Amino acid sequence: MAIRASLYRFPADSDAQESCGIPWGVTVTPFSPADEHGVQPAYGSDGHLLPRCENCWAYFNTYCELEQWAWSCSLCGSLNGLPSQAIERYSQPQDCAEMRSSYIDLELPVEGSVDTMQARPVYVAAVDLASSEDFLELIKSSLLAALEALGPGSLFGLVTFSHKIGLYDVQGPIPVVKNVFIPPESDGGLPINLEDLETCKDRIAAALETLKPTTSWERTTAAGQGLDGVLFGGRGFGTAMEALISYLSSEYGNTFALARVLAFLSGPPDYGAGQLDTRRYGEQYASRKEDADKALLPEQTPFYKDLAAVAVQAGVCVDLFAITNEYSDLASLKFLSIESGGSLFLHASTDESTLPQDYGHFFPDPQYENVQHIICCDSFATYAYDFEFVNSSGFSRHTDPPVIQIAFQYSIVVPQEDALDAGSNSDARLKFFLKRRLRIRSIQYTTARDISDLYDNVVAEAVLSILVHKVILASLEQGIREGRLLLHDWLVILAAQYNDAYKLVQHDGGSSVGQVDISFSQCPQLQPIPRLVFALLRNPLLRFHEEGVHPDFRIYLQCLFSALEPNSLSRAIYPVLTSYATPDKQAYPRHSLSRAALITSGSPIFLLDSFTNLVVFYSSTADSTLPFPPPHDCLLRNTINKLKQERSITPKLTIIRGGHDDASIFENHLIEEQDVDGSGITSVMGFVSFLEEITRDVAEYLK
Repeated sequence: MAIRASLYRFPADSDAQESCGIPWGVTVTPFSPADEHGVQPAYGSDGHLLPRCENCWAYFNTYCELEQWAWSCSLCGSLNGLPSQAIERYSQPQDCAEMRSSYIDLELPVEGSVDTMQARPVYVAAVDLASSEDFLELIKSSLLAALEALGPGSLFGLVTFSHKIGLYDVQGPIPVVKNVFIPPESDGGLPINLEDLETCKDRIAAALETLKPTTSWERTTAAGQGLDGVLFGGRGFGTAMEALISYLSSEYGNTFALARVLAFLSGPPDYGAGQLDTRRYGEQYASRKEDADKALLPEQTPFYKDLAAVAVQAGVCVDLFAITNEYSDLASLKFLSIESGGSLFLHASTDESTLPQDYGHFFPDPQYENVQHIICCDSFATYAYDFEFVNSSGFSRHTDPPVIQIAFQYSIVVPQEDALDAGSNSDARLKFFLKRRLRIRSIQYTTARDISDLYDNVVAEAVLSILVHKVILASLEQGIREGRLLLHDWLVILAAQYNDAYKLVQHDGGSSVGQVDISFSQCPQLQPIPRLVFALLRNPLLRFHEEGVHPDFRIYLQCLFSALEPNSLSRAIYPVLTSYATPDKQAYPRHSLSRAALITSGSPIFLLDSFTNLVVFYSSTADSTLPFPPPHDCLLRNTINKLKQERSITPKLTIIRGGHDDASIFENHLIEEQDVDGSGITSVMGFVSFLEEITRDVAEYLK
């Protein structure tokens, strides 16, 4: 569990928090293999015996004061009695994980009995046949790669959808598909065959080879004509998902410990339940004088949000892969993935997709305060928490130094241990068990002495994460324009409070005397922030509709950015530009994103990492004797491979030779230049102009 705070030292009270202008909170990656320092948790058992505070319900941890018969809570200071089981347990502290480490992972007893045959990982691929040959070829290669990656004993099912739903049976030597035409009303019941991956992998692969797109004649004949004579494409995605989730729920006699649906979509659902009207994206907003940036962000139907709630109850997680450049209204579709614990992926075309290698969000508990539920969580999923003081006294003597504690209770499907040693031919190898665990992280912080101490302990990347969450929420509620204004005004206020705290600007008769310091020269920890804010304002997440930002791409970025850990999010907002003297020798680890940085460095090779893209750029002045493309065994290639392996999304690699190839994908990332992307939009400014504007606004604010 990695926890990154926006401030290494906490504000002492609400006045200190407000006066510094820095958002106070943490980002949490619950399932990361280790914490932010690379330390792994201490493992133990009997998590249900761990004492809890009777006042604040915090768990006992290494920061608590332990007496013979009682313990004092490190979070609220309350004195709690120790039950007899705990007294006996702590008589040998070296055997207790919670006595050895503040980061623990304890096993819990599983409530009720879980049949071992049902406690098996279940994967179902739902494939769109109202698509093209290229789309299906990509899906075939993706699923073949997925079959190799899935663990032994996993169950796998294959479903297709268009104007009909195809159910595949691969038990026999020849794959058989049963087609069920989608009626106007569907009860959601489908007899899906979930096959054992070990015994049927070859037949599943053979079934994938039979996938063919439905013809336009077949679709339109079955679906009929829509309003105004427009032919529907016959993509019954909503009905297929509704039926699939219903089957995977306990209503049909099966309680799967883990069920994951991989849904592949080549365009908007336009038939049956959950069909979407994509005509809302177009020139109609210009004629109605509506704000497209605001109008295209909300969902047009609650169907997929309601379906996600059903998926949550059924314990089904849905990953949605949209491979299309059509407007598909991801603002409506996104809820099916993010609210069921899955991920949303968007690829503009099959050529640009990294799908074969690409494989979360939470909701509050309706009963208990400060408890959230996560349906499915991977090692990359990250969540942000905002802190505030509930009273004016701040941290009292009982809670100074302050301690935060995050408890993550989760279930995991594991194979039977003795089955792993029994050999591949043993039936026991196929048995799995559901285990329940409790992961707890307690961290002690100190409080800052004054505002300069707070500024000296700012973590810019964590600040960016919290800002991105706030801006996304503001955009969804009030539109892109309001989101931009929120971010701009926040930077102005922060700079004004910093200048005031360091007495850099004096007030004389209503006028300001002194030079406004917008570069935060007195505080190195604050210096990256103006660039990060500038880059966020230039990002498609906050660019206006008239600047050519596709609404589905904006929704995709909202879902992606809200789940990235701070380091990855920082790269996605302000890419890392590294230079190399040769493919085997790095020159400089970091450059600003400007043409001037390229020229003054004198380096011939550059690697740009924007999280979803890796671009290798050879300067037009590079020595012709340098190998192009970079050799597979060089330092540059090894760095690229390492970045790919560490990432939740496989980045697309592009290698460009300046003066020979189209370099726009590289040059468009040099955002510090004035109108570098060539869009012609007069509102787009370079970094220098941006700083001048912020300086004027800060001076006006300080008057």
